[in-house]
Amino acid sequence: MNWETVIGLEVHVQLATKTKIFSAASTSFGAEPNTQACAIDLAMPGTLPVLNEQAVHYAVMFGLAIDAEIGQVSVFERKNYFYPDLPKGYQTTQLEKPIVGRGAVGIQLADGSTKSIRIHHAHLEEDAGKSVHEGDLPLGSSGVDLNRAGTPLIEIVSEPDMRSIEEAVAFAKKLHSIVTSIGICDGEMSQGSMRFDVNVSVRPMGSTELGTRTETKNLNSFKFMEEAIEKEVERQIDVIEDGGTIRQETRLYNGDTKVAKAMRSKEEANDYRYFPCPDLLPVIVSDDTIEALRRALPELPDARQARFVTQYALSLYDAGVLSSDASIASFFETVANSCGNPKLAANWAMGELSAALNNAGLGFADSPVSAEQLAEMIARIVDSSISGKMAKQVFEAMWQGEGNVDDIIDAKGLKQVSDSGALEKIVTDVLEANPAMVEDFVSSDENKRKKKLGGFMGQIMKVSKGQANPQQVNQILLQKLNELL
Repeated sequence: MNWETVIGLEVHVQLATKTKIFSAASTSFGAEPNTQACAIDLAMPGTLPVLNEQAVHYAVMFGLAIDAEIGQVSVFERKNYFYPDLPKGYQTTQLEKPIVGRGAVGIQLADGSTKSIRIHHAHLEEDAGKSVHEGDLPLGSSGVDLNRAGTPLIEIVSEPDMRSIEEAVAFAKKLHSIVTSIGICDGEMSQGSMRFDVNVSVRPMGSTELGTRTETKNLNSFKFMEEAIEKEVERQIDVIEDGGTIRQETRLYNGDTKVAKAMRSKEEANDYRYFPCPDLLPVIVSDDTIEALRRALPELPDARQARFVTQYALSLYDAGVLSSDASIASFFETVANSCGNPKLAANWAMGELSAALNNAGLGFADSPVSAEQLAEMIARIVDSSISGKMAKQVFEAMWQGEGNVDDIIDAKGLKQVSDSGALEKIVTDVLEANPAMVEDFVSSDENKRKKKLGGFMGQIMKVSKGQANPQQVNQILLQKLNELL
């Protein structure tokens, strides 16, 4: 039987406010455990929450970015459940009246096709703390770090519109692109700034009824999400084809060990007993506030992609990659505008630089090679001071912090020879030193001659220690060989 996959996502986006959603405690990442949780975050007796206005504005900005309905009256509620890292015993969140209503996000797939993924809603809520199971803890024990408790989130809930892993990953990447482009989230998934809960079910191809779904929680990378969906789809199909039934359950996936396992049954989940939070008034967002936030929205990824195609004559694919993240886009534009060759700037940003950053686990904002340095190096390729091959050596030296472009070129003797007189002498010397190669070239037919040019080029580059300008050499070489025919 052929099976169809049905996927929906719940995405937790940590908002880039300096303080928490209901207190003045810091949201900065990396502090010592339990140094950034105040009495309000812990719901200590006598404390009252005060809503962070910036968190509200960020939520509205997301709604505007996806052309969604804005809930001009939204309400906070208490979601009651017990977990060690939830010190209040409840989470302040939104259910019946979220701040963002229905919207849609467009995605583009590898084959060039597009699809619209519906957003059911997005709501504001506070984050929980974090359970810690490693470090200097006694064997078999766990710790609780409450620094994250009270950090503002929006939870984005999609409709089950995705039918493949590719669509789910494309949707997740598009959300990441949107929230980082408008500046409401730093997008650092390794720090928990975006986390994905993936709802997966399968059904016979052609069926319109949804199958029983499972939810795999807290995936913090696109790669882990892809792996988790693939494993869960295979598991569900195997269970059904072996005569079993799928249980509605919450599952976990460990991206390091590649192990997926059930955590709890949904049927056994506690009733959350939602009720309106008595400490918080309804949130009213005025028309004037919405319009002011709409006017202040930065350039969105789709608009930036279209501009890159027009302004820099890039392919739609290249423009899509470079416009997907605000830091990448900014880096590329600085390079392109400084070196005057957008295509080369795109190639180096997506190629050598991206590979080096990925290997080092760094983002474009933390690149050891600055945009200005890369632009200067590309300018040396454009003016024929160095070849593309030499540029890789220059880039490696810059990455290691060995100095600026011109100093590296001089220190390593990488300056390309472009003097026509010097190149003509090198070509002549190589031809005279290899009479058998010349005779073989002259006696061959036209098709074979083209293949034999590589042998001459290799000898010339060897004699010039790789510094001869290959384009000029090729012209001089062809001219001299044609004179012998």
